[in-house]
Amino acid sequence: MKRAAKIISTVLLMTGFFTALVASDEIGAKAAKKNPDPGIEQMLLYAIQDEYLARAEYYEVIDRFGSVRPFSNIVKSEQTHVGLLVPLFEKYGFTVPEDTYASHVVVPDDLKSALEIGVQAEIDNIAMYESFLERDLPEDVRAVFERLKAASENHLGAFRNGLSRYQ
Repeated sequence: MKRAAKIISTVLLMTGFFTALVASDEIGAKAAKKNPDPGIEQMLLYAIQDEYLARAEYYEVIDRFGSVRPFSNIVKSEQTHVGLLVPLFEKYGFTVPEDTYASHVVVPDDLKSALEIGVQAEIDNIAMYESFLERDLPEDVRAVFERLKAASENHLGAFRNGLSRYQ
């Protein structure tokens, strides 16, 4: 029975059913994936959307399941990530979008699914930053994207470690 549940969970994860806590794929890393040639403003928009989404997701997980790791640690990082992006919006004369992304969050019924979703969200986030870093960018934008990518790599490890408790 456990094996069947694991197979079903894996299939659902691979088919996109559990690919994100987010109900929409028109924002953040998922939207960036659909845009092969974004300008700096669009890249910054996708980046801050993804960070807003992650922060909202992790707060919702904490509300539902309590102050559990790695969510309780990573949620603090997401605020730092937003704080790194806002000055770039201001420097380049772009409007900082409002954080209305909590309305896009759908939290799963169990912590294991939340961790699986966290893994996929970080994989998507890393891929987004990798694609941005292939472009010609101002040094300050590049430095922030590199820092955010590295943080996502750390978060991915933390989610995978959390998920290992269920193996």
